[in-house]
Amino acid sequence: MKKYITKIVMVAILTITILSCKVSKDIEVPKEALPENFRNQEGNDTLNTAAVNWKSFFEEPDLVKLIDVAVAKNNDLQIAEKNIAIANLKFKQSKLGNFPQLNAYSKVVTNRLSDNSLNGISTGQFLGQKHLEDYAVGLDLSWEADIWGKIKNQKKNALAEFMQTTEAKKALQTAIVATVSKGFYDLLMLDAQLEIAKKTLVLNDSTLFIVNLQFESGQLSSLAKDQTEAQRLVAAQLIPKLEQNIEIQENALSVLSGSFPDKKERESQLNKILVKENLSAGIPSQLLEKRPDVKSAELGVTMANAKVGITKASLYPALNITAVTGVNSFEFDKWFNIPASLFGTVTGGITAPIFNSKKLRTQYEVAKVQREQAILQFKQTVLVAVQEVSDALAKIKKQEEQYDIAKERVAKLQKAIGNADMLFKSGMATYLEVIVAQGNLLAAELELATIKKDRLVSNVELYRALGGGWE
Repeated sequence: MKKYITKIVMVAILTITILSCKVSKDIEVPKEALPENFRNQEGNDTLNTAAVNWKSFFEEPDLVKLIDVAVAKNNDLQIAEKNIAIANLKFKQSKLGNFPQLNAYSKVVTNRLSDNSLNGISTGQFLGQKHLEDYAVGLDLSWEADIWGKIKNQKKNALAEFMQTTEAKKALQTAIVATVSKGFYDLLMLDAQLEIAKKTLVLNDSTLFIVNLQFESGQLSSLAKDQTEAQRLVAAQLIPKLEQNIEIQENALSVLSGSFPDKKERESQLNKILVKENLSAGIPSQLLEKRPDVKSAELGVTMANAKVGITKASLYPALNITAVTGVNSFEFDKWFNIPASLFGTVTGGITAPIFNSKKLRTQYEVAKVQREQAILQFKQTVLVAVQEVSDALAKIKKQEEQYDIAKERVAKLQKAIGNADMLFKSGMATYLEVIVAQGNLLAAELELATIKKDRLVSNVELYRALGGGWE
């Protein structure tokens, strides 16, 4: 037995030595897919805002608490964790690909022979019975030599799939961190706009009181009274609308945090939050490490390379070695009579596809095309990532200018309101000038709150676009 096993092993080693070679060449991700700098980027600093932990990037305690709960309890993130666990199990399983398969078996076979068959006549004459029984217990071993790297590529594919699930979880966390922070800033904007509407309503009530006095004294017509009341109703109608939007925004934040809709306690105020300035975007090449979706696309190219290697290996001969050993007897009382009942078989062979080679060739060609798709997907992912960073930089730059202009406009309108009110009370301005000034101030203050929120959101968009939020 040892002699035959030695021969088979020698044949296997010789075959591997002669045939072993690189079946397919891996294609690397195209480095030229990345530009040298982002558009609207000032300077060329390698310092990257994405490297900052989200708990340090956001300074509002209310917001940090919200994000912390969302990261811990968000159901989508927990599903992503399960996907990582599944991929990890598959990767561990792939590590066993080079090990032989070993199965134990036990069987009993009873065969009733025909009385008129040669076997039946012979059995009857020699054994004096019409049926045969066979008892066997043994081990069945099979092993395929990884000549063409098929098993190696299977492990590479499983590892890349595992890493992709990890990157998917990171990408999901960056999205959740960004979404919660944006929702929080939206909530603060609505709070600020609600206060503006209430303040404006008080101002409108004061003006309406004076108009009513002048109407009753005959100084103003009913038209003046109706127009002033209509202007008051603009602010009055805005209040329930903003309160509705606040509740809806609170509900959305609750769901992101994995809880049922509820009120969100907060002490932060929009006008007291400082907008971070001079955020560093780093260099585009850092997106390969920081952005989970870019890293995932790069891993997609690795998986496509592995699948090309697997399908290419299927076109070549496979060396298989099988061995079976155990005890066998057609008489039950001699089943475990050792060594008489011992048996063993060792087989080594090379199999090559013939009739199904066209199908395997098609699978190989498809895998090559899919690899080209993966490369194009990587390029597209990089394009989108660079665009998102450039868009965020453009917003940050231009929204700062918009905010300064809007702030100056509010200051002038506040001054105009004071002047209009004094002139109206002294009879030197009409009611129409007063309500127009009040309407302009309401719109300007609402817009200023919106721009302030947009500036905060743009910082968040830059942070997410650079890949921040998962560390």
